[in-house]
Amino acid sequence: MSDPLDELRDPTPLPPGQREVPLRPMHYGRVPRVDLASWSLTIEGATVDGSMTRLLWADLESLPHIEVRADHHCVSRRSTTGLVWGGIPARAIVELAPPAREAQWVLASAAYGYHANITVDDLLSSRSLLATHLDGEPLAPEHGWPMRLVLPHLYGFKGPKWLMALEYLATPQRGFWEERGYHFTGDVWREERYAHQE
Repeated sequence: MSDPLDELRDPTPLPPGQREVPLRPMHYGRVPRVDLASWSLTIEGATVDGSMTRLLWADLESLPHIEVRADHHCVSRRSTTGLVWGGIPARAIVELAPPAREAQWVLASAAYGYHANITVDDLLSSRSLLATHLDGEPLAPEHGWPMRLVLPHLYGFKGPKWLMALEYLATPQRGFWEERGYHFTGDVWREERYAHQE
């Protein structure tokens, strides 16, 4: 019996309103310089035991790694198909540092104070990952090195480049672009682009 979601997982069809273009880096602000010796990923907020987890690069290298073929969809209607992202399954981070029962949302934070709101369920998707590679090569700095959040079912503004922290929240909070009129959820297949659609 076929899975009814298989059509959504196929990287060939474009979501409604999108057009195919080559991948080009877009971001707010300049590309940061990152020193892996001092870089870390923190998981904090409403965790199951109230503690903060800080993962160094070496800690992350020891976790399972996967590859996911997933398109990148920009809210500005540009899509790039057939990309192969490599990295750590996001659900491995959730399992390592789980949220409290009441924490249903996550604020993903990156360089320069950029942040995006998503749900814990978004992170638990089998295709969501903390990407360190693109098409078999380490991420270029302009594409988010050393790590970016990739959520294939959401628009790109939901997946910060230069990821630094995941904060579990019991109450939802708007992220950088959501505060500027973009959709709270950002599902590409439902064309959830702007806040007036909520």
